[in-house]
Amino acid sequence: MTILDTLLWVAVPYVSIAIFIVGHGWRYRYDKFGWTTRSSQLYENRLLRLGSPLFHFGILLVAVGHVGGLLVPKSWTEAVGISETAYHVAAVALGVAAGFCTLAGAAILVYRRRTVGPVFSATTRNDKVMYVLLVGTIVLGLGTTVLGNLTGDPHDYRDSVSPWFRSIFYFQPRPELMAAAPLGFQLHALSAWVLFAFWPFSRLVHVFSMPLGYLTRPYIVYRSRDRQLGSRPPHRGWDRVR
Repeated sequence: MTILDTLLWVAVPYVSIAIFIVGHGWRYRYDKFGWTTRSSQLYENRLLRLGSPLFHFGILLVAVGHVGGLLVPKSWTEAVGISETAYHVAAVALGVAAGFCTLAGAAILVYRRRTVGPVFSATTRNDKVMYVLLVGTIVLGLGTTVLGNLTGDPHDYRDSVSPWFRSIFYFQPRPELMAAAPLGFQLHALSAWVLFAFWPFSRLVHVFSMPLGYLTRPYIVYRSRDRQLGSRPPHRGWDRVR
């Protein structure tokens, strides 16, 4: 175990988690009005209707797969009768499909931002950094999964990456597990920690926004500019069909 291993697989995760938590609190406290996606739907809708569902549904499946793969120990799935082979086939099939959907959606959204003038003008440097980190993390994860299975010798991350990840939250970090993982998994993990540290300062904060207030807010009263409205007596019977 080296100092570099401790720095990469202990210090970096804890610093990223601290920035993620404190950063969101700071952002909510001092930038409530900036807690938004800064929607560009008014500028262009055709590409958005294709790319946005692909990306969001894909990334949702990716998140579910990561929760299952990283947080659920292998012993739990084996205890309920799911063999390692069955789990691996299902995880790879779901992960690859979700990864390609996410990547295709992201590609469409990036193309839209680059080619549609008003959308490009509304894109900030912060957005560009966010897209680089997000797409880079997706590509590294998808590439590691695909290449590992194409070579016929996929790494069992549930024996290394997953226990290391859980050990971070147990406050008993085991950096030696991640240090022994293939380079692709290491790069994917580091990219993800950098993305999480950048998250509170980007438009990604909208993930934690839910319009629950819409359920209890009062009706919105609209006043017509038609001065005659309300002054004319209502017609009796059916209105004429024109």
